Amino acid sequence: MISSDSMRGYNDAIILAVLARGDSYGFEISKAITAGTNDAYTLRETTLYSTLTRLVKSGALSAYAGELSYGRPRTYYHLTAIGRTILAAKKQEWHQVQGVVTHFLEE
Repeated sequence: MISSDSMRGYNDAIILAVLARGDSYGFEISKAITAGTNDAYTLRETTLYSTLTRLVKSGALSAYAGELSYGRPRTYYHLTAIGRTILAAKKQEWHQVQGVVTHFLEE
């Protein structure tokens, strides 16, 4: 299991990448992250929803009401043009971080 401390700086990028595949709602996003890491990383619900709220406020995501679930509409999230720009920057940043860490840990 990967610690949440190790992943903290990458939650935005991971969520944006999941939503680059298509609109989704919180629980489905969480399942995609867990499944995509073969259960090695699970994003806590409080972290997920606070990150989604922050990304909506920043303009990276838009939110809209979708189908009903338990009598309430699910909130779906959509990656905006701003979000795509942020995701592209996060991908570049990741490659730089990966190069630095690899350099020192595999030396």
